[in-house]
Amino acid sequence: MEDLINIHVELPDGSRVTLEAPTDMGLSVMEVMKANELDVPAICGGMAICATCHVEVLQSGELPEPGDDEAYMLETLPHATATSRLSCQLRVNPDLDGLVVRLMPEA
Repeated sequence: MEDLINIHVELPDGSRVTLEAPTDMGLSVMEVMKANELDVPAICGGMAICATCHVEVLQSGELPEPGDDEAYMLETLPHATATSRLSCQLRVNPDLDGLVVRLMPEA
């Protein structure tokens, strides 16, 4: 089905799961992970103000630049990396097919 992409999530134990995500619903990567019952607190519900959906991007195509709110939150995280993102700010679209992210610990 062309309107589904695969997102790969590395879990804290090092294993990976592959999630199918629809591209036509405007979902975020965080929402896809929560719908698949992964342990993502997402306390603020996707508003980019808590960073509990922090992921490290291990592999991707070109991603949009973080917005100001996301960039600010990432700067406050003690274990952020150069490829850290808030999964609530990554909208599922065909360009994300094959995205690989690692769940990061809470701040």
